[in-house]
Amino acid sequence: MDSASGGSAAAALDPNSIKEDPLSGSATATPPTASQQGGGESSSSPAPPSRYESQKRRDWNTFLQYLKNHKPPLTLARCSGAHVIEFLKYLDQFGKTKVHITGCPYFGHTNPPAPCSCPLKQAWGSLDALIGRLRAAYEENGGLPESNPFGARAVRIYLREVREGQAKARGIPYEKKKRKRPSATTKVVGVNVSVAATQAVDCGGYDSGGGGTAPN
Repeated sequence: MDSASGGSAAAALDPNSIKEDPLSGSATATPPTASQQGGGESSSSPAPPSRYESQKRRDWNTFLQYLKNHKPPLTLARCSGAHVIEFLKYLDQFGKTKVHITGCPYFGHTNPPAPCSCPLKQAWGSLDALIGRLRAAYEENGGLPESNPFGARAVRIYLREVREGQAKARGIPYEKKKRKRPSATTKVVGVNVSVAATQAVDCGGYDSGGGGTAPN
């Protein structure tokens, strides 16, 4: 799908290093602290991290483990968009989303009537959210925005191809929601009609009231 990756990701990471889907969020829950159990002062205990922050930390640790087990080992400073794509392809083995191949009779069917042997992969939405968390974690851990491999153009292209490919294979179009621009309304009190008409002529017919929408 994308030629930017530098080889097979499955061969780059020890299969025994990760035994469950890193995106499933099924990590062991953090045991409650003494203050949460009723012993100690609750006012001094820090607030527990949100679900997003906990998942972001797990994602970051999983990626660092991937770099460590990569053959040859990689450092974060040498990580590129191609390595990020390798990582995403590696995660497909943990996927639970059926993606029909072109020759499958159920290609493009939203609800296939029978099972098939097509592979399971990570859903585009899961990968897109993962990249967002890793992109934030990279900069939170001292990385510079301009050298962020998770924001590389090759990664964006790969995600777009995954989205389009899965949409065709599963018959589920991914439509980007358009944001509605709030219409600007101006309340004018006590304006003489003849004065307003004169101003319109002086402005060359341009509506300065903000009723229109500026071209993109």
